[in-house]
Amino acid sequence: MQQLLQRVKGDKVIWSVVILLSLLSLLAVYSATGSLAWRMDKSSGFYMVKQLGVLIAGIGIIFVVHRVNYTKFKRFSVLLFLVCIPLLIYTLFFGTSLNEGSRWIKLPIINLTFQTSDLARLAIFMFLARQLSIKQKVIKDFKKGFLPVLVPVLIICGLIAPANLSTALLLGLTCCILFFIGRVDVKHIMLLAAVGLAGVVMLFLVSKALGIGRGATWEKRIENYMGKGSDDKDADSNYQSTQAKIAIASGGLTGRGPGKSWARDFLPHPYSDFIFAIIIEEYGIIGATILIGVYLLFLWRSILIFRRCPYAFGAFLAVGLSFTLVFQALMNMAVNVHLVPVTGLTLPLVSMGGSSIWFNSVAIGIILSVSRYVDEMEGTDKLRAQQIKA
Repeated sequence: MQQLLQRVKGDKVIWSVVILLSLLSLLAVYSATGSLAWRMDKSSGFYMVKQLGVLIAGIGIIFVVHRVNYTKFKRFSVLLFLVCIPLLIYTLFFGTSLNEGSRWIKLPIINLTFQTSDLARLAIFMFLARQLSIKQKVIKDFKKGFLPVLVPVLIICGLIAPANLSTALLLGLTCCILFFIGRVDVKHIMLLAAVGLAGVVMLFLVSKALGIGRGATWEKRIENYMGKGSDDKDADSNYQSTQAKIAIASGGLTGRGPGKSWARDFLPHPYSDFIFAIIIEEYGIIGATILIGVYLLFLWRSILIFRRCPYAFGAFLAVGLSFTLVFQALMNMAVNVHLVPVTGLTLPLVSMGGSSIWFNSVAIGIILSVSRYVDEMEGTDKLRAQQIKA
């Protein structure tokens, strides 16, 4: 154990955040899956044990990835990006359907399903970090600098949007922020935002006109968010949001206490999309505020890694992956407290899951790999300075 701990490198605060979120996940999943376990005729601790196995595997993935020199991901990024394109196309037409959208691929033999959008998110940020680092000298030029980083974003977001619009929009927003950090001209970023908005509108109109895709689902969710469906035959269409509000209101300042949720018996998917509402009910506003602070702490430490890294690729890699993870967490929380319409985004490292946790673990491992390299480089510089003084 002592030797294993000595091999753990990188930012210790980020490691602490991972452990803290994993512990909270076990408590929240155990509480939120009580009704699910009863319906599926499982023991009360079945899903907690399953989640424990997933989290242990995730921490193992972080450890393995953070031991890899992050510069190797630069060579791997192009191949991964090219592989993701046919995978997204296959998912769009032949993937496992969920709520009228094809988001999942089931691997044969092992019967493991995963969202190709999770893999594509990793691929696009690795590829963008590579492109931004290479194009820094001409990044202000539209043809030579901006187009080579714009086209990959449009391709990935365009393939994700028909089945998973919320993920595509979140990905596009994070890419815009990464472009701003990477010194892309602001007018070019505004152009990307305009093209993205036009694309969403066109996708919606085509979906509604032809009666295919998820246009009707998006329209219904917006109407539910605006409260327009509460007086007609779809009176229970706001059921998820209503139950989440009840859970939040009953939590108060300090909450009911661990394992004492009532809403878990009524709220759909309390262990995934709406786990934050369960956390507020059991741990109150204080617990929710601490959880938000933990995610923001992770983002702050990643920004420090970005500022300390002397090489553009590692800096862009760390900040891009951290932004998308934290933004997903904040978006999930916003859905739970009814600030935005319902989406299918989970709470990273907390919601019950498998492949999604493992893909997030790869992202965190890459960030820690960059941190490890920066720490080793600074340690070498200090040693040289001491030798010179001696």
